[in-house]
Amino acid sequence: MMADENDRVLFFDTTLRDGEQCPGATMSVPEKVEVACLLDEMGIDIIEAGFPNASPGDFEAVKAIAGRVRSAIVCGLARANRADIDRVAEALRPARRRRIHTFISVSPLHMRYKLQMEPDAVYQAVVDSVTRARNLCEDVEWGAEDATRSDPEFLFRCAEAAIKAGARTVNIADTVGYIIPEEFAELVRTMREKVPGMEKTCLSVHVHDDLGMATANCIAAIKAGARQVECTINGIGERAGNASLEEVVMALKTRADRLPYAVGVKTELLTRASRLVSGITGFVVPPNKAIVGSNAFAHESGIHQHGVIQHRQTYEIMTAEAVGAVGGQLVMGKHSGRHALRVKLQELGYQVGDNALQDIFERFKSLADNKKDVSDDDIIGIMDGERGTKREVIRLVSLRTDASAAGALTAEVQISLDGAAQVSRAEGRTAFEAIAKAIEAAAGMSVAVAYVRVLTLGEGLNALSRVVMRLTRGKETYVSQGIDADPGVAFARAYLQALNRWLVREGRAEQGRERA
Repeated sequence: MMADENDRVLFFDTTLRDGEQCPGATMSVPEKVEVACLLDEMGIDIIEAGFPNASPGDFEAVKAIAGRVRSAIVCGLARANRADIDRVAEALRPARRRRIHTFISVSPLHMRYKLQMEPDAVYQAVVDSVTRARNLCEDVEWGAEDATRSDPEFLFRCAEAAIKAGARTVNIADTVGYIIPEEFAELVRTMREKVPGMEKTCLSVHVHDDLGMATANCIAAIKAGARQVECTINGIGERAGNASLEEVVMALKTRADRLPYAVGVKTELLTRASRLVSGITGFVVPPNKAIVGSNAFAHESGIHQHGVIQHRQTYEIMTAEAVGAVGGQLVMGKHSGRHALRVKLQELGYQVGDNALQDIFERFKSLADNKKDVSDDDIIGIMDGERGTKREVIRLVSLRTDASAAGALTAEVQISLDGAAQVSRAEGRTAFEAIAKAIEAAAGMSVAVAYVRVLTLGEGLNALSRVVMRLTRGKETYVSQGIDADPGVAFARAYLQALNRWLVREGRAEQGRERA
């Protein structure tokens, strides 16, 4: 029996778990707590805080989030084994509302090559894991990994077993983004019809975007009877990413005429959440990204501009205000004051306290002295540059680069290492290489730069540069970014931000001082 189409769709956000699995998207515990608190404020129904048995850091993050979230259900992921499940239960103890999400692969490919288990053994693992989880937590979700490439009858059999063992939610995962909307809808409908107990169980879907159909697959599944969708902010995640939460939410809100489902997400916080996650991970939101991209409500064509001036709905299907992306109302420049800057920040989706505002205002005025107008992109760049500047063990004091007639590039860097001045010079084939070598010599630390991307924010000769980089040290990966009108300074700030994250997050500030 199909559920009433006016049923509420639950949003399960996995930014902090699956989203963080995106290469380079590692977040610290305080950063994860900050994101979780905003998700809670947004009205997200379930927050998957992490994979507690993956690492001590993941355990601490889930535990910290469990103690801070007030309204949302806090969820932890566990493989189908006792150790994982017990670890999730332990991490979730501080939570007001908690859920254990245990999963196992059900496709022939995964069972043979990943699990190296026979179907009967997998079936028994489903029974045992859900039973174990249910004894530790009332709210249990069972997840079928690679469900869309499984034998449907085996999937249905496992789902029935999970429900009988106590699972309240059954999640079918399109783990590799393989399925298409019509096919997914058919799978959801058939599962609801054939699996005993499914009529009293929430059917959830978890989709990836490998074929660019994640949002469409979510919508198709909802129309077929799914009542929980698992998404991430900005669609970050493994490979091509997960379903984008903001896209699914706004599809349901904007097309309520054809999609009459209740949604509890406060859409006016979507842009703020997008920028927070982008700032923490260093993953830049493409300008043409639906809903939260900088061009989502921009019009350059004369025909479009004329239409929008006459009536905004001629070329806009939703308002910028609806997603918290109001912009362009104030032109900012060197004569603008703190109040105007605060209003502009609010328009762009940022909430800042008085102390933070003073620091941001000083950077704003410094930039405004060199530019006639400061664009929204410039201000966003300033805000992104503020992230990661707290608890600095290493700070950039000065940077000078020189190029010889022979083509050699030299960088001289002065840093403050926990208050002590350190100066070093180095040569490189490029300015960035020379700066990196000079910083390493001054700081006494060796890291590897795996990825560097330079972006220009705003327009004109004085436009800001954003440098996003990924550095590795041993098995650890750190994503950082730096903002400045000088690309070299932006690179140095990004490099030092990564070193600071390594020192602070790993508790090795003392070691850093000893090496210097």
